[in-house]
Amino acid sequence: MLDEPSAPITTTAQNAAVIHITVPRDQIQEVMGPAIQEVIAAVTSQGIGPIGPVFAHHFGMTPGIFNFEVGLPVSDAVQATGRVKAGVIPGTTIVRSVYTGPYDGLGQAWGDLQDIIEGQGHTLGPNLWERYLSGPESSNDSATFRTELNQTIIAP
Repeated sequence: MLDEPSAPITTTAQNAAVIHITVPRDQIQEVMGPAIQEVIAAVTSQGIGPIGPVFAHHFGMTPGIFNFEVGLPVSDAVQATGRVKAGVIPGTTIVRSVYTGPYDGLGQAWGDLQDIIEGQGHTLGPNLWERYLSGPESSNDSATFRTELNQTIIAP
């Protein structure tokens, strides 16, 4: 289920700790969990977070490939360690919605959100991010998972 999308919102940039990943789509489940654990360990050991939910910031949607950063918002600049680097959740203009349901429904939810945004006369921007508000760490029922969808738009 996709909530009613917001009106355009201008976000403020937020410091983050991230791992950049480029993988074929069918490998996402293999790499996402270990990357999240690596970022959590880095920010916890540095005492800078996390100060919000895990996110995945996608740099476009190339068929068959995920090119993204998985990360966490932090209270101060992260010191690079292993694959973890300093990053940012961008300050930009977005339209936001929340999808409730299993992760395998995210592709359809993104498509629905982007159709709504374009139907409202907006031009989609080059990237998007999702924040995992609640998931397997809080429930065994994937129908209750909540993922915030943030689609950049190009200002007229």
